[in-house]
Amino acid sequence: MRTPWDSGRANPRAGVWLAGALACSLAAPAFAQQGQPTVEQLQKRLESLERRLGLSADGETAGQSEGAGLADLDQRLRIIERKLELQEEDRIAKAKEAPVVTVNDKGASLKSADSAYEVKIRGLLQGDGRFFTSGEASGTNDTFLLRTARPTIEGTLGGWVGFRFTPEFAGDSASIVDAYADLKFSPAATVRLGKFTSPVGLERLQSSSALSDVERALPSEIAPNRDIGVQLQGDLAQGRIGYAIGVFNGTVDGRDAITSNPDNEFEYAGRVFFEPFKNDAGFWSGLGFGLGASIGDVRGSGNNFLPRYRTPGQQQFFAYRSAVSAVGTHTRWSPQAYFYRNAFGLLAEYIEAKQELQVGTTTRYLENTAWQATASYVLTGEDASYRGVVRPSHPFAPGKGGWGAWELVGRYGELDVDDATFPLFADPAASASKAKAWTLGVNWYLTSNLKLVANYLDTTFEGGAAAGADREDEKAVFTRLQVAF
Repeated sequence: MRTPWDSGRANPRAGVWLAGALACSLAAPAFAQQGQPTVEQLQKRLESLERRLGLSADGETAGQSEGAGLADLDQRLRIIERKLELQEEDRIAKAKEAPVVTVNDKGASLKSADSAYEVKIRGLLQGDGRFFTSGEASGTNDTFLLRTARPTIEGTLGGWVGFRFTPEFAGDSASIVDAYADLKFSPAATVRLGKFTSPVGLERLQSSSALSDVERALPSEIAPNRDIGVQLQGDLAQGRIGYAIGVFNGTVDGRDAITSNPDNEFEYAGRVFFEPFKNDAGFWSGLGFGLGASIGDVRGSGNNFLPRYRTPGQQQFFAYRSAVSAVGTHTRWSPQAYFYRNAFGLLAEYIEAKQELQVGTTTRYLENTAWQATASYVLTGEDASYRGVVRPSHPFAPGKGGWGAWELVGRYGELDVDDATFPLFADPAASASKAKAWTLGVNWYLTSNLKLVANYLDTTFEGGAAAGADREDEKAVFTRLQVAF
């Protein structure tokens, strides 16, 4: 038979039970012979509980219990009950103050009990195999490559301050990819300060873990990448309108900014993006479109001021002559859109860059343009999205019928260099005036963390070789193993 003390918790009726049990023990000694506890046995149990709860020292309770009546035992029981109540209150209070630790497929997080403070740890690893079947001999060696090795620490401090820090350990030296703080005044107004992606290109703003292909398309060679500055951003109309506007040190087309402003000039960049049916369940709920742009003065020569353009195979096909200098305004504008409906996805963008350049006594305002369209279809029926296939419906599980998600991807794009660039500002025997690239690929999402990619790339050129000939076509097979968490 269980007693109130055996339960291990306070019982409001325990005093009554004890009084009744003691009375029965005194009035009916015969019950003791039938297995009911005696007063002495109950006293010993009570003394044991008192010692365990620290209410009496060993050896002291025996003397106190000698000749104790029901009132004394009841009082001591009430003390035990109150002690247990205090311990339970203390346990609940500590549980409310304890941080919450979470580990799942999105990484690890440590959050304060009131959710005001949170630290998240995430990571991205990308390893490539790159095999060229034709193309220029220089720089096109078949290779295995650690493309990306990025741990990320991000979180919130006090509810309205956010931060993110992402170093890059792939390559020959470590670098900082993202390092910024957010002042979150409201969803409609957040101030971001530090190093982050400039708000111009649609694909540039897409996470590298969510790219449909191994490498970005040709318009990303013109759109600025990460820059250092301050930006006001937010969402309006229940997330249907997103905007960003900021001032930056400025960076060349397709590249990250260097650590400091090289020419004492600033660049102003902004973007507005509309998703008018975002909160609806209709056909157009996955439609988004907008415009990104930048403007600023650039003055200087060399790689920190003038762009070099690469193919999707990451081979340089255009560069200005070393004597060329930037001497004035540099502008970009980029209309962009995407549409996702169930398993189908389509992303398209156009970008135009104009820059005032000088060589010798000749000054020209040159215009370079690029565009691309990427279509995707998820064969296994999961929803396509700007973030890729977020989670396979049936993660890969050998022998259990799970094969993950499969996606087919096709992309075509062009980059056109202003004809007035040649031959004064660029060497037509070394730099192509136009590149046309198409890519076919298949993505296998084994789980929400593991992704395998295979691409076939084909790029053709106009110019770029001696005697007015075209640069040799670039054909390659790129593969990627990606682990993201």
